[in-house]
Amino acid sequence: MSTVALSKTSSYDRTMQLFGGMWFMLLALGVAFSIGSSADKPWPSLLSSVCLGTFYVLLALLTMTRSPAKAQADGVLPRIAAFVGTYMPWTIAFFGKTDQALPNLASTACVLIGMIMMLITIRHLGRSFSLVPQARNVVQTGPYRWIKHPLYLAEEIAVLGVVLRNPTPLTAVLLVLHIGVQVCRILYEEDLLRRNCPEYSSYEASRWRVVPYVW
Repeated sequence: MSTVALSKTSSYDRTMQLFGGMWFMLLALGVAFSIGSSADKPWPSLLSSVCLGTFYVLLALLTMTRSPAKAQADGVLPRIAAFVGTYMPWTIAFFGKTDQALPNLASTACVLIGMIMMLITIRHLGRSFSLVPQARNVVQTGPYRWIKHPLYLAEEIAVLGVVLRNPTPLTAVLLVLHIGVQVCRILYEEDLLRRNCPEYSSYEASRWRVVPYVW
């Protein structure tokens, strides 16, 4: 995969950062309204929503203040993968919910664990965050000390929770497809970092990608 040095003007970059930040802030407001209209939900569900809203606020702030990238992935496929990987899970909620206690309990646990992991991870990722693959710095603190892609692991745990709340063959297929898209995103990002961050080679040599001793 080829890469291109960023040649866009600073004003254009700033405009895109502003729009991106406004989008995530809008999502955070949507979550806040949802919490306000669902105050009778069990506290684990409300806590998951609070974590999600906080996550969106952090993404808004990081998007608007992130540092300039050294390089970004070239071509349309990395961008399609980023878009699909980010927004595909939203479609799962349209397939109804289960009334069974055990799936609901497991769903709530997965979503809550995933949300908390995402908050912890994004705190360490900081201003290196981006949806589309971009090379900035090699983060090696927090969960990045143990695996290379903790944010994807956290996202997938949360998505699994959403699937457990909507357990159908179709949502199971969507989960598998989403994992496949996330794998593509991981490979795009690794190739970009390998080409533009000399320290990444030594970092990746001693860490598993997502699940230790598996991949």
